[in-house]
Amino acid sequence: MNCEVLTLFPGIVEAAVNDSIMKRAADKGLLNVRLTDLRDFAHDKHHTADDYPFGGGAGMVMKPGLVFDAVDAVRARILEEDGEGAEKLRVILTSPQGRVFDHGLALELSKETRRIVFICGRYEGVDERVRLTLVDDEVSIGDFVLSGGELAAAVIIEASARLIPGVLGDDESAEKDSFYDGLLDYPHYTRPAIYRGLAVPDVLLSGNHALINRWRRKEALRATLKKRPDLLERLTLSADDQRLLEEIKAEDNEGMPG
Repeated sequence: MNCEVLTLFPGIVEAAVNDSIMKRAADKGLLNVRLTDLRDFAHDKHHTADDYPFGGGAGMVMKPGLVFDAVDAVRARILEEDGEGAEKLRVILTSPQGRVFDHGLALELSKETRRIVFICGRYEGVDERVRLTLVDDEVSIGDFVLSGGELAAAVIIEASARLIPGVLGDDESAEKDSFYDGLLDYPHYTRPAIYRGLAVPDVLLSGNHALINRWRRKEALRATLKKRPDLLERLTLSADDQRLLEEIKAEDNEGMPG
């Protein structure tokens, strides 16, 4: 997975991708993240990146020239390094107005063969001509606003890269994550078996893997039903899952006061 991050604050992204799992992914050659400081393409002596919005209003707007020039520079560098394929970019603008990032998009990006270019906005936003001309996708990590797109880009990169086979120590770890099969994750426990009077469920100590797998599936369904019932509406559940859901609902009804 090859990523180019265009940003006014490269240190924010650098801190996120140069440690832990992302660093190991880079060391294995499975992830490559290059950072470009957009101020390098601001040609006045003060390296000005923003200006007042036409029509008035609050805040400042990121100037289009430095973004266009940065993307051109990325294309030129790829052409020089690879000799071809400079046009094969997927340009993503991190924006609260974009498509909401989810597991499906993370999986899609983890398999992307093109160079992924992230444009990290700042201020009130990026000049609209950037979005209209350069951008393939607008992506949001949620219905809230950050000061800039750097943290959003880092989130997208990590969530996508960890789905690349070989990035995690155990590829099965990603397959057990929340959202991988549309459900939230089941509860996890580790040693000691009893801590401050709180015991690990007996089934996890039984050694019976069939029962353990059934318990985990049931608890994943329970968590999803309780916390994100909207996810269940999107899934086609098996007959076994339907039976487990009926058990969960019956148990919950038994626990309700009469």
